[in-house]
Amino acid sequence: MRTTFSAERHIDASARVIYHCIADYRHHHRPGGFLPLAFSEQEVLRGGVGAGTEISVSLDLGGRRRTIVSSITEPVPGRTLVETGSGIQTTFSVDPAARGARVRIDTVIDEEGVGGVLTRMFAARLLSPTYEDELRRLENLALTHLPPAPELADSRAVEA
Repeated sequence: MRTTFSAERHIDASARVIYHCIADYRHHHRPGGFLPLAFSEQEVLRGGVGAGTEISVSLDLGGRRRTIVSSITEPVPGRTLVETGSGIQTTFSVDPAARGARVRIDTVIDEEGVGGVLTRMFAARLLSPTYEDELRRLENLALTHLPPAPELADSRAVEA
């Protein structure tokens, strides 16, 4: 059974800075960075920034813990980052706006049987506050984060 969930927020910061924070799993896209308390025990298995990164992270929602191993791709570098794990795919989209950027998180969960039915029934109720917290934390980080130095920026960086 396929369940989808989305959340979005306008962030009054540079799309380049926002995307940098999302793509950096070593410093920003982690527990202690902008991930909410529902996420824990993240380990970078390979890479650390953008495409080619692999991570393992635990997610605690509704009294249930799930460890997810994900591979990271960037179908549209600087704009779209995708985490693909077993039965779950989350896409982060950063669209520059006249002022700041629109950030969207889209998650698709494929789960069979009773687990799939329960996910469909409760996903929105459990994920909504988690994603709102995540987007708020990302906004706070992006508003206080200095842009990546030009010599460290790469083709993934975009200007708003």
